[in-house]
Amino acid sequence: MAALTDRIDHLKASGLLGQLVRFGITGGLSSVIYSLVYLPLTHFVFRGGRAVLAVPFAFAVAVVFGYVMHSRWSFRDHGSRDGGATQGAKFVAVQGVGLSINALVTWIGTVLFHLPAWAPLVPAIFLAAVITFALNRFWVFA
Repeated sequence: MAALTDRIDHLKASGLLGQLVRFGITGGLSSVIYSLVYLPLTHFVFRGGRAVLAVPFAFAVAVVFGYVMHSRWSFRDHGSRDGGATQGAKFVAVQGVGLSINALVTWIGTVLFHLPAWAPLVPAIFLAAVITFALNRFWVFA
């Protein structure tokens, strides 16, 4: 138990714990926004195996929210804020990775496994969150 307490204290002191919590809250809200765009599109426009076509639209809306929140809140005390095109381009590249993960998991779930459009949401969002957190922390907002 003491080792766990020491580890938590270390994470607090390094700022990583706060970043993880803020990233989780922002990511959770981004996921809700993503879902609020994705699910109606898959119900009314891109049905069945075409659900993957809704991913870019939903992702674009969630990315705008995510950039504002991650740059101003999630990683506020970490690294630099050059405010220039370089950091924005890096963020867009990372989101492209997240978009690719979401699209791939959605395609696998809906086309290969014939799951309903909502089924790939949780694994896609979780996997994208883990990978984009690491890329944002160590590359975009380093």
